[in-house]
Amino acid sequence: MDEADRSSVDQGPADARRPEDESPQPSGLMDLLGVAAVLLDAEGRVVLWSPQAEELYGYTAQEALGQYAAHLLVHTGQWDWVIKTFADVMESGKSWGGTFPIRCKDGGTRLVELRNMRLMDDHGDFYALGLGTDTPRLRQVERDLALSTRLVSQSPIGIAILDTDLTYVSVNPALERIHGIPQEEHLGRPYREVMSAPEFEEAETAMRQVLRTGEPLLDRSPIVGRTLADPEQHAWAISVYRLEDTWGHVLGVAELVVDVTDRYRSAREATETRRRLALIADGAARIGTTLEADQTARELADVVVPEFADVAAVDVLDSVLDEHRPATRDGPALFRALAVKAAYATDAATAADPPGRITAYEPDRLATRCVRTGRPVLVPHTGGNDLSHIARDEHAAVLLARAGVHSYLAVPLTARGITLGFLGLTRARDPRPFDEDDLAIAAELASRAAVCIDNARAHQHMRNAAETLQRSLLPTAPPDLPGLQVASRYRPAQAAYEIGGDWYDVLPLSGDRTALAVGDVMGSGIEAAAAMGRLRTATTAFAGLSLDPAQVLEQLDSITSGLEQYIATCVYAVYDPHRRECRIANAGHLPPALVRRGGHPQLLDVPTGAPLGVGGVPFETTTFAFGPGDRLVLYTDGLVETRRHSIDERLDTLLHLLDTPASPLEETCDRLLADLRHPGDHDDVALLIACARPLASHRADLHRRLPREAL
Repeated sequence: MDEADRSSVDQGPADARRPEDESPQPSGLMDLLGVAAVLLDAEGRVVLWSPQAEELYGYTAQEALGQYAAHLLVHTGQWDWVIKTFADVMESGKSWGGTFPIRCKDGGTRLVELRNMRLMDDHGDFYALGLGTDTPRLRQVERDLALSTRLVSQSPIGIAILDTDLTYVSVNPALERIHGIPQEEHLGRPYREVMSAPEFEEAETAMRQVLRTGEPLLDRSPIVGRTLADPEQHAWAISVYRLEDTWGHVLGVAELVVDVTDRYRSAREATETRRRLALIADGAARIGTTLEADQTARELADVVVPEFADVAAVDVLDSVLDEHRPATRDGPALFRALAVKAAYATDAATAADPPGRITAYEPDRLATRCVRTGRPVLVPHTGGNDLSHIARDEHAAVLLARAGVHSYLAVPLTARGITLGFLGLTRARDPRPFDEDDLAIAAELASRAAVCIDNARAHQHMRNAAETLQRSLLPTAPPDLPGLQVASRYRPAQAAYEIGGDWYDVLPLSGDRTALAVGDVMGSGIEAAAAMGRLRTATTAFAGLSLDPAQVLEQLDSITSGLEQYIATCVYAVYDPHRRECRIANAGHLPPALVRRGGHPQLLDVPTGAPLGVGGVPFETTTFAFGPGDRLVLYTDGLVETRRHSIDERLDTLLHLLDTPASPLEETCDRLLADLRHPGDHDDVALLIACARPLASHRADLHRRLPREAL
């Protein structure tokens, strides 16, 4: 035999295992049972005695060897049966097994599970081998094994045993049902071959970590996926722990799998419900904070993007905002865009109309159908010509397709039975299609926004009417006055609040005198504007009677008392250029500011008096010098009152702004309004500035302006 042959014989088959390759530790099961071995010769004498026999029966090897086993281990009453059974085994060669009461060294009896068999050596001599273990211990092991087997096979939890290569070794019936794959298609196959979906890669990584660290993974977050046998999506909660024998050798891992699909779906539905309720609550808090239609539309778009949609557009029928444009039921629908918002930069936002644009939508467009039927339009999955019917034109349809829009929802903005416009929503990056639940949420938000838009529309109409009335009641331009130059301003309340009853007047009187009045009717709206008009008319009438300022206020007080409990403040002054003096009375109004030529501004110390409408309270007239270059500033509280500062602070600010080198009156008016008024102020303002000038210059100016024929 050559060297190669000897090498082949020495090594054996390539896959053969040599004893030194095996673990040096014995199986723990044999140790657990404590199997005792006793060898008897043909006469029944003990010739071999194992350490386990010493532990089981109590006799040492020195005490047992050479003794007849029957005399040593059997009670006398059972000798005959034992000797006969021993003879049968030795003669027939048939093994015997059963439970037998052994007499131990201490005289007690111990039930032992025995297996007796005949052995023959190379000389043809027979021996009897007796293997025994403690019966109660054996029964416990049997019960444990049976219980373990039943627990695994009858468990509603899926159980799999995988070896250190993560190959299936065993699966129970529950796991077969969970995976939808029979046991034989599991066994011998790697985990990722059976559970091949990408979602299970994470589970495989977790198993390898458990194999490496021994730290169990308990009830990890559900894995959501599909198996090869079941295309329906499921959710599984998985626990993994490492399996070791009694000597600590790693055998593999045990995987416990629970199908939690119903629980997962319920939790997801509950989460979605909470999200939708939160969205409605958010809409209730954020939509309709002002009486401005554009702002309300922006608030609606801010609420739904990005939580609910990728892009939102809010459009109203142009006839809703333009009273002069009639609504049409046929032909194209004319929409005015109020708001557009996108969750990210996308062509879908470009496809929507920018705020302020008026666009005609053909009758076949979904937006047109939505507003004319008053019903929502839901397109869960766009296809065919859907995008062409969603977009305003074909170019916009191309943009929607490029953006990947796959779902669309249009909800009418309906308030008090009137459809004002629609809310258009699209999803592209968000993979969820719009469904009926989404439609209900969008309808709720759109309904709230529609009421707010309708309120803003009605309010704007009333505000326009009131402002038109009020402006018509105010003087258009100060007249040419002897010895006096006048500039004035009126500013309605900003934002969407009602206009008030602020007013001013400049009235020429006899003897080159001029009456100056500024007032504020408390309240707002058309009623306040109408009350202001009546007071202004009355002021004009009483001023023509050459009454003292206090007397004029007394007459106005009497009239105001009859104006359905309206209350007003007013300051009334009469300037006489010949005397170079001014007479003034105050009815609950803020003090005028006086700026002497070359001096610092100050608030006039004038008795405040009671507001008009209180009745029965006398007024006082104050006289002060008012010469060329002096300025008198009359104003309403809307110029100086705010919610953020005290009135004293604001009056100081007014005086500070007036304490500058003299500038044209028109510029002064504009500067005061720019510096003292802020966006969102809730009150209107009347401002009147009068500057005395030499009477002779007035005559010269008048002379230059008169036609030559009049000279």
